[in-house]
Amino acid sequence: MIKQAVRMLTHAIYTKALKPILFRFHPDAVHNDLVALTCWVQRIPGLRELPRLWSHYDDAMLAQDVAGITFRNPVGLSAGFDKKLVMPRMIRAVGFGWMTGGSVTWGEYKGNDGAWYYRLPKSKSLVVHAGLPSEGAHVVSSRVAEYPVAMFEEFPLVVSVAKTNTKGTVDEADAIKDYCASLARFDSLEQVKGLEINISCPNTFGGEPFTTPKRLEKLLKAVDTLKLSKPVFIKMPINLPLRDFDNLLDVIVKHAVVAVTIGNLHKDRKAVELKDVLPDTVKGNLSGAPARAVTTELVRHTYQRYGTRLIIVGTGGVFSAEEAYEKIRAGATLVGMITGMIFEGPSQIGAINHDLAKLLRRDGFHNVSEAIGVDS
Repeated sequence: MIKQAVRMLTHAIYTKALKPILFRFHPDAVHNDLVALTCWVQRIPGLRELPRLWSHYDDAMLAQDVAGITFRNPVGLSAGFDKKLVMPRMIRAVGFGWMTGGSVTWGEYKGNDGAWYYRLPKSKSLVVHAGLPSEGAHVVSSRVAEYPVAMFEEFPLVVSVAKTNTKGTVDEADAIKDYCASLARFDSLEQVKGLEINISCPNTFGGEPFTTPKRLEKLLKAVDTLKLSKPVFIKMPINLPLRDFDNLLDVIVKHAVVAVTIGNLHKDRKAVELKDVLPDTVKGNLSGAPARAVTTELVRHTYQRYGTRLIIVGTGGVFSAEEAYEKIRAGATLVGMITGMIFEGPSQIGAINHDLAKLLRRDGFHNVSEAIGVDS
């Protein structure tokens, strides 16, 4: 009851007082300042433990063993928020059950010129045009190696890997070598529990070459030869025709891949009804609520087709327990989010887990795993 009261108070302070101020500033500046503040706060033991006052991750109903990894709750931070993997202590403290860091690339890249983010407040979305900025796998992996291994025993870290966003990796063979070098590097770290291959990042040199069956087959054959020790996830595009999406799944299940993350940003602005004016001059693709329906239906479709073969991570438009529960009932074992935290505040993670447990009890389930795919 005390934690629930703290959550409600914190949520009210964020949404009614803090967010209106933050949303007056450009989202790039807000993100950079909050990352800097978080890095400072998490160095101070007393301060970094304060979010535990509203977190909710010790509920046995929410715990699962997935691909040999223990998850204390199914709600995780998706790739794209902590690109440099500098905030895992605080991400854990606010109540996430796991996190995906990155995407990280083998080489360094500064990202796209100009603004990376554009806010659509009424549509509950961010337009993202970052362009795969990365410090490079050597820098990020060295940072991860400095974290205590115990930090990730009950808070699994998945590292998302993409190809370096330069003209030098447009060639197919070079791009595959780029992916493989990063995967091998992070696979060697005890801190890392899983590896996500991002084949669907937009706004990159050469487009998305590995979203065709023939090229994905070549990439995954090369990944198989690495004999990685960590479970492999594939981050999927969400705007392909369904037949093309299925063709990718048909390739994936032939290889050493245990899970798919569904999915990446929504690229078709005309397919969604936005409540904000989005100028044509603003580059990028849509996160958050506009991606909710399409990702949930792709989760359902994938579960129906390959639910016994592939673990599914559902991302896109999760702002509440009901929306997380919808993805789980559609077939997701784990649920990822970023935009929901930005719009609702960090206390929303604890609220989602608390309310998700209530929904499970209401429907007669004893564990979240029992609800996976019941609507598919």
